[in-house]
Amino acid sequence: MPEDQKLHLLSRLITGKDINKELALRKRPYEYQSISSRKAELIKEMIDEGWQIEREYKTAIKLRRPKSLDVQCEDKVWTLFALMGFKVMNKDRHFHIPFDIKRNLTQQIDVFAKDDETILIVECKSTAKNKLGDFKKDLEATAGQIQGLIKTIKALFPDQNLKFKYILATKNYWLGDQDKQRLKNLNGVHLDEESVDYYINLYKHLGAAARYQFLGALFHGQEIVGMDNQIPAIRGKMGNLTYYSFSIEPEKLLKISYVLHRSKVNSELMPTYQRLIKKQRLAKVREFIDEKAGYFPNSIVISLDTDGKGLRFDRANTQVSTTITSIGVLHLPKKYRSAFIIDGQHRLYGYSNSKYKNTNAIPVVAFLDLDRSEQVRLFMEINENQKSVPKNLRTTLNADLLWTSDSFLDRQRALCSRIALNLGEARQSPLFNMVSIGEDKKSITTDAITRALLDGNFIGKASRHKIEKLGTFYKEDLKDAYNKLSNYTFYCLNFIKESLDPSWFEPDSLITINKGIYSLIRLQSDIVDHLLDKDLIKSNSSPKEIFNESKRYLVPVITFYTNLDDKTAEDLRKKYGQSGDTQYWRRLQKEVRKVIPQFNPDGLDDYEKKESKEYNEEAYATIRDIEQSLNSTFKELLIDNFGEGWFEEGVPPQIQDEAVKLAQQKKREKHKDIHPWSCLRIIDYRTIALRNWQSIFAEVVTLPDERKISGGKDAKTLWLDRAGKLRNQIMHSYSITKEELEFLKKIKSFVCKGEA
Repeated sequence: MPEDQKLHLLSRLITGKDINKELALRKRPYEYQSISSRKAELIKEMIDEGWQIEREYKTAIKLRRPKSLDVQCEDKVWTLFALMGFKVMNKDRHFHIPFDIKRNLTQQIDVFAKDDETILIVECKSTAKNKLGDFKKDLEATAGQIQGLIKTIKALFPDQNLKFKYILATKNYWLGDQDKQRLKNLNGVHLDEESVDYYINLYKHLGAAARYQFLGALFHGQEIVGMDNQIPAIRGKMGNLTYYSFSIEPEKLLKISYVLHRSKVNSELMPTYQRLIKKQRLAKVREFIDEKAGYFPNSIVISLDTDGKGLRFDRANTQVSTTITSIGVLHLPKKYRSAFIIDGQHRLYGYSNSKYKNTNAIPVVAFLDLDRSEQVRLFMEINENQKSVPKNLRTTLNADLLWTSDSFLDRQRALCSRIALNLGEARQSPLFNMVSIGEDKKSITTDAITRALLDGNFIGKASRHKIEKLGTFYKEDLKDAYNKLSNYTFYCLNFIKESLDPSWFEPDSLITINKGIYSLIRLQSDIVDHLLDKDLIKSNSSPKEIFNESKRYLVPVITFYTNLDDKTAEDLRKKYGQSGDTQYWRRLQKEVRKVIPQFNPDGLDDYEKKESKEYNEEAYATIRDIEQSLNSTFKELLIDNFGEGWFEEGVPPQIQDEAVKLAQQKKREKHKDIHPWSCLRIIDYRTIALRNWQSIFAEVVTLPDERKISGGKDAKTLWLDRAGKLRNQIMHSYSITKEELEFLKKIKSFVCKGEA
């Protein structure tokens, strides 16, 4: 490379204080320009383009405007690497690196970051709304340029053993399978905004130690150049496990360690689990170490990953012959992410910004090559004894811990847990960022989704030792079931989401709460059962084919939500526990059956019968109270107006005749006198009220919220007609709905007012 070109490229890079100055600008949400006050026309043009006046000076005007989305994305990624301590970075957005010097071809680099061992080349892509990215052209172009770019960079920094990594950083994009493969062929990684936010927050907690976590994810298993890895240790055995006990400077362990993390971030960059590092607790640990010169006598527990090769252990010349333990020098792995912190993460990371990180030595117990399930199992056991592992975190861990279990039941639970996590983590999911992952708190828990999948017929039934019943999606192939069932739930929920007002899929709506998602997933299982029963789909139909047949059954649900009144919504929301889930789920089933009568899920008829008995009993008691109140109230009013002849004067002849006839019949049955007035039906009171409307009943009978309705006395007495019909239906075992019961309770409140 010509020397003048090399000097030009280096001049476009910044270090030290210049990075700090640029960092201050990159953190700002606005971009600024100062224009001479004399250039009034230019200032007007800029204001028309969205600039705002920030401040006016004597000779100049300072303007600002919000950074564009692509600039925000680049600045945030640039900020992340600057915070994590990369020592050399691009000065601005106009940094171009030659990839073919002979032809003078260059590539613009959005973010360039270098430390003593690493070069990161970052391309940033952003969009306003979540969408599937199409990066074929960009990735194929990069594939043709990457070796030329690396050659140029090596010439800029000769005699340095550097590792390179290409990063595609995105905002609001998810990657398709083909782009994922193109990126993999480049040995590159995808860094989405969730990952960027995660590492920025991790930096706030851990300081510079966050960089080791990041590099460990990028270069997992690669060597850390120049690391001093020899440590005095004792080797022993515990059961079938070999372990080493030693003391080590915290910074050495920080370089090779990682913690249990599970967050809604790109799975390529994140380990599989999460045990939240709590900022407040970390601050107390640092204060204890630095200000009180405190120390922790209990050991940090780790698992060292050697890929089964073991570690070099140089036995000392002097040993104690009466013990099975050995003394010597242990050669730790010199690799990123080779020490998994099972217990003691706050104690270790409390040293990350401490003045004692190189002068203290902390005790460690290290196991060798624990497999993933054993690591998590040990983590769970330790934390169960110290502090209960939250249920949602347990579900998260089980997604991996139980996947290869000997128990068929555990495998099914792992399958459901993974689908639940995917619904919350996948950017194309309608529930993206709405599901609690690990210890993140959201309005939907992974447990609710897992229960819904297990309670329906998607997965079937299993015991520990065998499959009792295959599911509609699970045929003993976990991976196949995961892919198909994830896609089917995505299709169905996205269809509902796209058909409703966006507010329905905001956090804590009636849909985006546990019982809402539980009920929708259970309904999807019911729909698939129905489609199979009616031979509308086959057991090997694709998720897309099943969804296409399912859509007509989802339309009534969409209509239900669209027309939902506040009272029904409140009724569904306020009932909790298993009965609340069941009530919500059965309500959705009934809405589908109203439109498609052939849809008859197992148990729905029995549920409605059981529900009707519950409502009928209360409705019968309510009707009885209404009848008694109407009987006494109407009688008093008729007596007040007609005196002793109230029955003959106030009651229409036809009703008198029917009442007298019924009274005679009851007299013969009960052998005692019965007054005809006690033999009236509710509907009879309406006829009496209509005959004596203006003189007696106009004010007494009209419901408060119907005083101004049109239709006169006929309209204002219709409630008596409805109440009478419900009374007759109850007597003939009609199933009273909850809405009908609420109507009767409203009438009782009206007619019984003033009664003790």
